[in-house]
Amino acid sequence: MLKTVLAGATAGVALLAATVTPAYAAWPDHAVKVIVSLPPGSGADTTARFISQTLSKELGQPFVVENRPGANSFIAARAVAEAAPDGYTIFVASNSPMVTNAAVFSKLPYDPVKSFAPVASIARFPMVLVVPANSPFKTLQDLVAAAKRAPGRLNYASGTPTYQVAMERFHHRNGIKANPIQYKGTSPAINDLAGGNVDYSIAEISAVLPLIKGDKLRALAVGSDTRLKDLPDTPTVSESGTTGYEAYAWTGVFAPANTPANIVDKLSALVRKAMNSPEGAAFINNLGGILFTGTPAQLRDFQVKEIEATREIVKAANIPVE
Repeated sequence: MLKTVLAGATAGVALLAATVTPAYAAWPDHAVKVIVSLPPGSGADTTARFISQTLSKELGQPFVVENRPGANSFIAARAVAEAAPDGYTIFVASNSPMVTNAAVFSKLPYDPVKSFAPVASIARFPMVLVVPANSPFKTLQDLVAAAKRAPGRLNYASGTPTYQVAMERFHHRNGIKANPIQYKGTSPAINDLAGGNVDYSIAEISAVLPLIKGDKLRALAVGSDTRLKDLPDTPTVSESGTTGYEAYAWTGVFAPANTPANIVDKLSALVRKAMNSPEGAAFINNLGGILFTGTPAQLRDFQVKEIEATREIVKAANIPVE
């Protein structure tokens, strides 16, 4: 009788394990949703599509990109934060939802740290300080001198909170004042700049390089620590007199908090493998980016330090917190 009971209990445990574990062990067994907070054609979007295509081939299930732009990335970030933590929703995210929003908004519909499980960092994209092609400012020093002669008279285009923080950090370092003109996204900000409706702006290289190459914008300086292959004649901001100033956008992959560790680890390894491959390196290089792959622990450590540093910048530069 005891043997029968034990046998039944053992069978029950085995059955329970069979009904619980395989759901995660077999991941993925259907389509995975890949959410992006920026519109189609953006750097984050094209990166998400590269990763999705690679993972689909590797795992045999579709990874479907969903663009949910708007509201300072609140819409996309909240959708991921509230999704089931089962590995079937991931977030290809940038600085804005994962770092900058924590520093410039007093209330968020999600927690940039607690609401997400970090998966892998992907790349950094140097920002470029640009003016209209017909601008009187030929160098960054010209712009700084003009801003000092007439405090508060120059206007700059701000497409995201991240770009505004980068710009205000530059202003603070140089003791100048200018007026931010807010836009609902990078594209309208840069297009208005190209039309000569504002004086200058800053944005990641993939957003401005086509307009620079098309003679619609002029690059005054790059936010990287060295000159860029795509803009070899454009000095760094540091070379132009603001020593030590750097500005990058970055991209990483996140999942909802409490996503099983085995799924996070598997996904992280595959994303890093894809990005560190010759094809991945070439893809990022073509966007003007720099590979910046890291583990979940490395991404979390980087994110937390970035939030702390951004809060210090916001406080020092007196950037309004909404």
